[in-house]
Order: sequence, then structure tokens, then C-alpha cells
Amino acid sequence: MSIFMPSFAKSIISSATAPLKKSYSSKEAATSSVKKSKPSDTPFTIPPSESISTADHLRYRYYEKCDLITPASPIYLTNLYEKLDDLENFDLDDNDLMSDLVGCESMFEKRPLSLSNFFEGLAQLTTTGAVEITEIVESIHSEIILRPLGRFNEDHLRRWQQGLIRKAYNVVRQGMNHVGNSITQNGVRLYRKSLKKQDRRILPDKLKMLANVLNGMLGNHLVTRNNPLAVPMMLYDRYGQPFGTEVCGRVVILCHGLCLSYLSWYPTESDSLGEKVALSQPKSTVLYLDYNTGRRISENGHCLDQLLHELVENNPDITQIDLVGYSMGGLVSRSALFYGELHDSSWVDRVGNLITVGTPHQGAGLERISHHILDIIGNVPFAGSLSKMGNIRSAGIIDLRHGSIRDADWKHLLSRDVLPEEFRHPARLPTHIHTFLIAGSIAEGVYDSKASNWVGDGLVTIESALGESEGEHDLLVPDGHKAVFYGINHLNLQDDSRVHEQVVFWLNDNGKTDFALNSRIQSFPDNDMEVIV
Repeated sequence: MSIFMPSFAKSIISSATAPLKKSYSSKEAATSSVKKSKPSDTPFTIPPSESISTADHLRYRYYEKCDLITPASPIYLTNLYEKLDDLENFDLDDNDLMSDLVGCESMFEKRPLSLSNFFEGLAQLTTTGAVEITEIVESIHSEIILRPLGRFNEDHLRRWQQGLIRKAYNVVRQGMNHVGNSITQNGVRLYRKSLKKQDRRILPDKLKMLANVLNGMLGNHLVTRNNPLAVPMMLYDRYGQPFGTEVCGRVVILCHGLCLSYLSWYPTESDSLGEKVALSQPKSTVLYLDYNTGRRISENGHCLDQLLHELVENNPDITQIDLVGYSMGGLVSRSALFYGELHDSSWVDRVGNLITVGTPHQGAGLERISHHILDIIGNVPFAGSLSKMGNIRSAGIIDLRHGSIRDADWKHLLSRDVLPEEFRHPARLPTHIHTFLIAGSIAEGVYDSKASNWVGDGLVTIESALGESEGEHDLLVPDGHKAVFYGINHLNLQDDSRVHEQVVFWLNDNGKTDFALNSRIQSFPDNDMEVIV
């Protein structure tokens, strides 16, 4: 019998078997004694909720949610210790997903979205949306009929799936899919005939930004349904063109945030961060990452790990890589570093600096609030079906709830969700990298109040952006490597000149100065920017 458990399961089993461990001095003694008394007929099961504390009950609830201990698959005491031994290497299966991951094709096989991709994907998305709305309407219909009769339960919902009304809804869905697919195919065919060679024409900037917004909201659904609107992970140069040339020396890669694109860095404008970095370091190459922000952050981490591995393999003269991530881009960079180190990728050894700007390392409050509201609505009679509309949001947005960057935080769950904060898996930073963290605050001064710290830049708290937490999730970055910019909101952090100057300063220093013992940097809007060191 095999069993798969996340790391938090160890503490649960250990606490449950503590009396057993006290009775035996060794694993062998316990096993031999168990065989003599034959307790294997009694399964190790979850105690009733009234006999355990609230905290333990919460652990068991999420333990059952992962479908690890069920009445159909109990754990027996005779092989319990063998299972505990197997758990020691459980966390290493984070790379199991890599072989099955869709969308991590070679960087040489990817092409930017074209106009035909955009219109075909938009038509397909419209059809999918209509079908999803039909699902919600049917859910509301079933509740209106069954709840007043006192039959809104699993048994009658299962019968509903086999009834005539369900079959009628299926006919409607099939008709929508057929009509939508026909319109899409015929429309694309006519488009390609009317505009010769335009099917590979790269999207104009405004449509490109719209495509990335849609990817941020629905990105994982686009990938699952093979929608051509799904944005591939690619690198672009400082002129806004797909990167495909040789590169050497130092490379600085800018990673955008949720619903944004490489265009959000304004690569061709003189006052952009990329241009300031390029001017301050003429021998360096500035590249921009573009990716589907609606996918799981860990999936994008895997893809970035593979992309940078190919980049270094095909350009062995690259001496250093610096990663600058804004918002979600910082989490994707951390995820890539985690999996790159796990896979022993050579590119990780060349990373010199990691700078994150407004990144929710400990999660984003807005997603937590949204999840809580949807959870409440889901328990309200006749309104619970409407909560399904909120579940349409992308997996990337869900990952922002606690800043989850590892596969183990979600892939063992039966629903499209993430583990609660107390069960989130830690992801340490490689020790050789110089890590710098930037937070923003909408307050224009320092206020000694919890409200001011909690609000942060409007979306991310100061503590979250600075990677601060009690326990194993603290990023352990010294205060001298942190900066707080006051009088600025989350959306403006990416373009703020004060932030730009601080980022350029850290990149130019490149680890020459030891800032670890310095105090935290604080910048205020009333002052002219002077980098505090």
C-alpha cells in the first residue's frame, strides 16, 4: 500500500502516534510488538471532532481534503513507520510535474501571438464563456427546484445529473460548442484568405496588452482548452522584438506582474527602467520576460527555469544573470530559482542579484478577502451557485492568496485551490544571491499603526513585500537590503523614478558593498531622491 502526503502530514501523524513512540524504544521494537499483538486489524483513523482541539480539527480537515486518509484507504499501524520513512523524500517530488507540464516548449519553438491567434482565441473564449454561464444557470435552476423540497443534497444532485433537465442543458451546451466552433473555424479561414500573410502578423501593442489582461484573468483555462490566445513565455529585447540573437556578458531580465506584459516596462522609452539600466551598464544586455500570468506561479517557475537553462546552454559566454521582478514577477523569479536549484541547473550559479518590487511574498490581502467573501456567499441559500462565477478567476490569482510558488502547495488538492497559509511549503532563496526587496506605501510618512502597515501600497502590505513573516516563511533578507517608498501605490511602483534609481544603484553596486548591517532604506515623496546606504 502506498501513500503520498505533504510535509504538514508528518506533524499530524507524529502527534497522533506520540503515545506509541513512548512505549517503544526503537522502530524495530515497535514493529515486533505490533506483530505479536496483531493490532493491524485496527486502522489508524481520524478521531471524532469533539475529542480534539480546534487547531487539530483544522489540520485533519485539510488532511482529508487532500484525500490522504479516508475510510476506504486507512493507514495500519504495522506499516505506519515505513510510511513515515518514505515521507522524508516527499518534498523532492516537486519536479514530478515537469514532465507533464504543458506550455514549457523550447524557446526556439515559440512564436508571439498573431492577429489570427487573437481573433480565433477571442471567438473560442466567447463560446467557452457562454457554456460556463449555462453551467451556472443550471446550478441555480437545480437549487431553486430542490432546496424548497428539502432535497438539495448529494444524493438528489446525483439523480439530477441523470434526469431530463440535465440532458436538455447538455443539448444546449453541445449546440453552443458546435455553433461556436463553426463560426471560429469559418471566420479564421475567411480572415486568412482576405489578408494574405497576415495570419503571422504580430499583434499591435494595444491588442497585445489586452491579450495579457485576458491571460491574467483566465490564463489557466486558456491553456487547458488549447486556446490560441494563451501567451507563450518568451524573452524580448530592449527594442520590443522577440529575442533570438546571441548574447554574452551580463544579462538583466525584467519580469512583469499580473495581467501585464513586457510592454508594461515601456522598453522603447528613454525614461523606462530598462533603458536606465542599459545606459548605466552599457556592456549589459536588458531583456524582458513575457508570460501567461494566469497560470500557476509554480508552472511559470518551471518554464522560466527551462527557458534560462536553454539561454545559458546556447550562450555559454553569459557571465551573470540579474532578475528584477515586479509584483507577481518576483514570485515567478523565486519559483524559477527554487526549481533551478532543485534541478541543479547551471544558470542558477550565474545569478548575481534578485530585486523584487511590490511582490506579495507572504500573500496579497485582496485575494484573501475575495476568497473569504466567496466562501460566505457559497453558504448562502440560493446565492451559493453565484459563487461559482468567482471560481472562474485564474489559478495565478489564487496563488497570490498566500504567495504560493511551489507545486506542493496545490497539486495534491482535489479542488482548484491552494493549501492554507499554515501548510504552505517554504522556498528558501539560494544563499549566493544578493536579494533586495522593495515595498510601497500609500501613506506619505511613517506611522506607528497596524492599519498603516496593513494597507501598504493598497494591494500588498509592507511586511509581505519585504518577505517578513514569523517562522519558516521569512525570507531572512537583512534590513540593509530592504527599501520602503512612501507616497506611492502598487500600480505606480513599476514606473516611479525613485524606485528606478534605487534598482539601478543596487545593480551597479553588484554586491561590492555590504549593506547587511545598514538600516532599512526609507524614501519620502517630499525629498529629492537620495539613495540611502
